[in-house]
Amino acid sequence: MPAEPDTARAATSDGELWRHAAGGSAAAFTELFERHVDAVWNHAYRLTGSWSRAEDLTSSTFLTAWRKRRTVTLVRDSALPWLYAVAANLARSEYRRDTRFLRAARRLPVAAAVADHADTVAGRVDDDRRLRAVLEAVRGLPNAERQAVELCLLGELSTADAAELLGVAEVSIRSRISRARARLRTRLEVSHD
Repeated sequence: MPAEPDTARAATSDGELWRHAAGGSAAAFTELFERHVDAVWNHAYRLTGSWSRAEDLTSSTFLTAWRKRRTVTLVRDSALPWLYAVAANLARSEYRRDTRFLRAARRLPVAAAVADHADTVAGRVDDDRRLRAVLEAVRGLPNAERQAVELCLLGELSTADAAELLGVAEVSIRSRISRARARLRTRLEVSHD
């Protein structure tokens, strides 16, 4: 008796799908996309605090995956850690680009302010504001701690997967997360006051 389509799908590992995609199979890549798009979008949202930026970042992540599908090495036969790392790198690049733009915009002459409805709505969304404050604090962490936080706390990867992806011992990841939590707690308490 043939297996149900969903059962057959679940039995195919990310590694197998990735190898087929690397060989040019759009169907295999589509299955990888469908399998991980929600998790990547959630990770992108936690990195940016913005629904629209999370959508753009998710699209860019999978576009990068398609372009690099022949050269990617998966962690423990899972595409998710690699996709999370790509999303984090793209988010950092976008943040740096935005920061450069804001610095340039501040040098422009000040024009008369016009009330923007979007600013009013955004001001009412406390959860988004808090998330942005946390993300700003995360960006200020030392690089090793920031990576561990992005992968394990924001990306919900296991410490073992993060350790393998970063090429360090699992105990190092746990230590980095512990130090990062202490720093974040202090920074967020100070900014809240």
